[in-house]
Amino acid sequence: MTVKHSRQRECIKSFLMTRKDHPTADTVYMHVRDQFPNISLGTVYRNLSLLVELGEIQRINVGDGVDHFDADTSKHYHIVCTKCGSVQDIRMEVPQLLSQANSNYDGVVTGQTIHFYGLCPKCKSI
Repeated sequence: MTVKHSRQRECIKSFLMTRKDHPTADTVYMHVRDQFPNISLGTVYRNLSLLVELGEIQRINVGDGVDHFDADTSKHYHIVCTKCGSVQDIRMEVPQLLSQANSNYDGVVTGQTIHFYGLCPKCKSI
């Protein structure tokens, strides 16, 4: 897919690349608005969706009713704080999970999404 260059889209992607907290579209919008005061929330949503479609970022749904976005498209998992709602990366290997799923299913399992839940370091210390 050929996509026309957009300074707004580049700003959105650059912002996400600096974040490890998996911001929502509203958070992205608040930041991008500093550089592009006339940008609409709809434009931010469209650009986020396009970046997801292009495989440049990933959309994460952790069950809190909003989408979170992550510029890290490598295979990794997430942990959601049950107190403050923050979403953070958790690096670990789960090598047998996919093969076990395939051995217990008559179809073909091609991937998985795993979210862990607990307390982030900040909430744990409170």
